[in-house]
Amino acid sequence: MLPIDPTKKISFTRHICDGDLVIVYERHDNMKAIKVCQGLVLQNRFGVFKHSDWIGKPFGSKVFSNKNGFVYLLAPTPELWTLVLSHRTQILYIADISFVIMYLEIVPGCMVLESGTGSGSLTTSLARAVAPTGHVYTFDFHEQRAASAREDFEKTGLSSLVTVGVRDIQGEGFPDEFSGLADSVFLDLPQPWLAIPSAGKMLKPDGVLCSFSPCIEQVQRACDSLRSNFTDIKTFEILLRTYEVREVKMDCSQGDEAKPGSILPCKRPQRAIEGGNEQGKLSSQTVMARPCSEAKGHTGYLTFARLICLS
Repeated sequence: MLPIDPTKKISFTRHICDGDLVIVYERHDNMKAIKVCQGLVLQNRFGVFKHSDWIGKPFGSKVFSNKNGFVYLLAPTPELWTLVLSHRTQILYIADISFVIMYLEIVPGCMVLESGTGSGSLTTSLARAVAPTGHVYTFDFHEQRAASAREDFEKTGLSSLVTVGVRDIQGEGFPDEFSGLADSVFLDLPQPWLAIPSAGKMLKPDGVLCSFSPCIEQVQRACDSLRSNFTDIKTFEILLRTYEVREVKMDCSQGDEAKPGSILPCKRPQRAIEGGNEQGKLSSQTVMARPCSEAKGHTGYLTFARLICLS
């Protein structure tokens, strides 16, 4: 996933090896993460795929089954990993994650503290953002959840960039060893106001904190706590609206202007009309974009604040 070891760099020029993690893409809403193992097979509705046929192919390859069905073998980027990981908790998705990384001003070499590892969706993107010389220290109070996240980071090749700890940050705060060293702090906690004083001690002067909360009442209490040592306090709600783009057939037989009911879905170009019956049967191809019917709604509120620089 990351260019830490040149021999393991994930790119479209590096070939898949035995033991690699790949994202098997069947369709846009059906993907799964699979570890490549010589001698094993993947069986789905498209047929049987031998792992041995995958070894030696570059990421992004289209591979065929015994029934001539096909899938794509994609690199496990943070964006795709977010879509296929096991949900041990509610996760952050791409829209929120990209906003967090931008507003926390995370660049290669940064040290980031995170409380609330959960399923590791955000942590994976944080690790790529700080690579190759930075580090992410993430904490979860639930020991089994932390162990599962640690295993996931091993699978995706991030173990050298991420350290997972078991700790109740709300009750104990962050470890004193990070005092004044963190460039950014991210909190995903039910009571973030309890951890904000500790987070302030961990940040470098002018460092940035982000708190993710699903309820506005949590945001209000967190902001009250932030006012004592932080400035530039802002809260955002990210609402993503996607569009679907389709090729359609427009019936032009009624005149120059198409009527609303004359636009018909068309996945393939139509054959040219043969013979002398063109009149009254004219149609044209066009591309139409419209909002998806299933738009994602509220996920949570992102509150950002900058530590007051006393010097």
